[in-house]
Amino acid sequence: MPSAGQFPTIITQGGLVPAELLGRLAQSPDEVSGTSADQYHLPPGLRLRDAINRSWTDLQGAWATFGTELTQLPQDGRATSITRERWLLPLMAELGYGRLTREPERMVAGKSYPISHGWGPVPIHLLGADVDLDHRTKGVAGAAAAAPHSMVQECLNRSADSLWGIVSNGRRLRVLRDNSSLTRAAYLEFDLEAMFEGMVFTDFALLWLVCHQSRFEPLEGDLASTCWLERWLVEAQAQGVRALDTLRSGFKEAITALGSGFLAHPANAELRERLRTGSLSTQDYYRQVLRVIYRFVFLLVAEDRDLLLAPDASGEARAHYHGYYSMGALRDFARRHRGGRHGDLWEARKPVFAALDHAGLAALGLPALGSFLWSADACRDLDRAQLANRDLLGAIRNLGYVERNHQLHRVDFVNLGPEELGSIYESLLELHPRLEADAGRFSLIEAAGSERKTSGSYYTPTSLITKLLETALDPVLDETARAADAEKAILGLKVVDPACGSGHFLIAAGHRLSTRLASVRTGELSPPPSAVRHALREVVGRCLYGIDVNPMALELAKVNLWLEAVEPGRPLSFVDHHLVCGNALLGATPSLLAEGIPDEAFAALTGDDKDVVRSLKRQNHDERAGRQGLFGVELRVRGSSITAEAAEVSAFGDETLADRDAKEALWNQLLASDSYRNAVFAADLWASAFVAPKHKGSLAITQALFEAANSNPERIDVRVRDVVGKLGEQYRFLHWHLAFPDVYDEGGNGGFDVVLGNPPWEQIQYDPREAFAASYPAI
Repeated sequence: MPSAGQFPTIITQGGLVPAELLGRLAQSPDEVSGTSADQYHLPPGLRLRDAINRSWTDLQGAWATFGTELTQLPQDGRATSITRERWLLPLMAELGYGRLTREPERMVAGKSYPISHGWGPVPIHLLGADVDLDHRTKGVAGAAAAAPHSMVQECLNRSADSLWGIVSNGRRLRVLRDNSSLTRAAYLEFDLEAMFEGMVFTDFALLWLVCHQSRFEPLEGDLASTCWLERWLVEAQAQGVRALDTLRSGFKEAITALGSGFLAHPANAELRERLRTGSLSTQDYYRQVLRVIYRFVFLLVAEDRDLLLAPDASGEARAHYHGYYSMGALRDFARRHRGGRHGDLWEARKPVFAALDHAGLAALGLPALGSFLWSADACRDLDRAQLANRDLLGAIRNLGYVERNHQLHRVDFVNLGPEELGSIYESLLELHPRLEADAGRFSLIEAAGSERKTSGSYYTPTSLITKLLETALDPVLDETARAADAEKAILGLKVVDPACGSGHFLIAAGHRLSTRLASVRTGELSPPPSAVRHALREVVGRCLYGIDVNPMALELAKVNLWLEAVEPGRPLSFVDHHLVCGNALLGATPSLLAEGIPDEAFAALTGDDKDVVRSLKRQNHDERAGRQGLFGVELRVRGSSITAEAAEVSAFGDETLADRDAKEALWNQLLASDSYRNAVFAADLWASAFVAPKHKGSLAITQALFEAANSNPERIDVRVRDVVGKLGEQYRFLHWHLAFPDVYDEGGNGGFDVVLGNPPWEQIQYDPREAFAASYPAI
């Protein structure tokens, strides 16, 4: 579960209260608005620090007394009375609420919520130390049986008057906010037990500053918009936008540091030679550098969220990893040291990468995650290369820190979400690699708008995604949840984004799906976060599909999905059969293939010879006239249909690495089969007829050739396959029935339940100046 980094007993889930804001409150509270002594209603002359120290001293005694009495109670009760009287009510009094009294059940939208206490519109639910905040209470009937967290969250979501709430069992205290418009669970949790047992005063000071009564009261008569907590969030969001600009710059500098460092290292002569001869293209080199960045980001996020190491890892293994091999340790080291020409730090990354691929490493507590990201093929050249410490540390420093007021501040990787990574991805599309292998120089040049516009890649604001999900996905979920077997029905939904980019739409949809699935399983309208997290991995592996014309966008989308759904000790879900590279607007369907190549395919494009185009159109017309009825393409693999084979892949689990590998092997076997490859070739040939160059000496792709490719694909000339292959690579044809054979059958029947699309942005008119800006600046 995500912690707030430097605050060991504080968990910030879903970015409700950004860790950056907590850091400013802890280090420089005077720089945060609303933090003067009088704004906390302190008596004249009493300083804020003194008030916090006094509360800390008094509550230490209350905690000790409470802990002693708690051990004397029988184990079969909930310890409600003693928890409230000995601990929680004194705690709330120190936070400025006075002596809270029991209140009648709250009625919200015609439903009763048995919340124990409250302060004005703020529900404050205080429970016994042995009551689990995330699970239903056994032996209790009615609304009181609901999981406490879920009940308070549902009350906030349905209420027009209550925006913030508090729920606590004495061991943990959570601050909740109405999040009905959000796509994921969000709360701020204080581990009171660890805080007071471990004497963590710094975290208590934050608890006091954030949870004080004055933070929830209205400033100008409207609690929902003018309490200090709400104002802080608005300020933090504005600060986050400014920090995001710095973060984008940091990613660019990190890529440049790595790209230059590998290229310039004296030991990497083989790498430079491969680039010189063209056996390794500039673009492929750039992709490998990006994958190293993706690996670093994955590790930084997973470590800070405590999701990387195996659950059964020993304390010694954990300490060894975090002390010597973790990205966190490397990030801390990069802040203090510039590094030299030695390369030991990069060499220490290699066993970590190898372990996460398939071997695992029990001595470091590392599980085997699988996936292409960690495979030997992902960064084949760079994994064999050497890198000076100064270049590696420079990259890590740019990734891990942002500079404000001439000071380095750690990036909040705990709450780095798809929104931030999506925005960073947008900026990466504007960068194009340029290198000089002989001189060992690598740089990124900006051509604003070029690749983003030509590939249709645009970052979408979260607010727009929320609206889209409410109108497109929620009605389908509402209907599905009414099915006899709602759990099976939800897991059977198929949602696609045909231009998924870095996966922002898909992740938001995944959270909606997993929340509804968890709700069905738990019976809670607002299910506890633990149930949602467990459901999310299943949803990612079974319900979400994406297409993008940019292969690196898909790789980042996979990283994003894995970061959202990773479960400690389990491999990364296999999603290669759900995330496909291609142009969702350019391809064939079974019905179009059955009709053959239409005469409309022969329209003159830029560079075509119009006389040749007219001749090919007449030839195609004559060949079509001589056809003997309709024909289809029979798709068979080992005697069973492609659809059946794809269904077998989908039905295979990936709970263990062996299962995941078997699932991947089945999918690759399907893709490599003669029947599948011939079917793809026939569809690519059909699409090529529309875009193939048409001039003297060019390949004539007409009906006769198309029929030959269907009836005798093995006898098709190598030149034809070469031309079609190059056109397919250039235009990235995508045939939905072949790309997603578990969604469509051979006849094209079936389909997705929900299609999420990004609306058109900016001007529709194509601007060639942007398209040529990167490669041909003179134009």
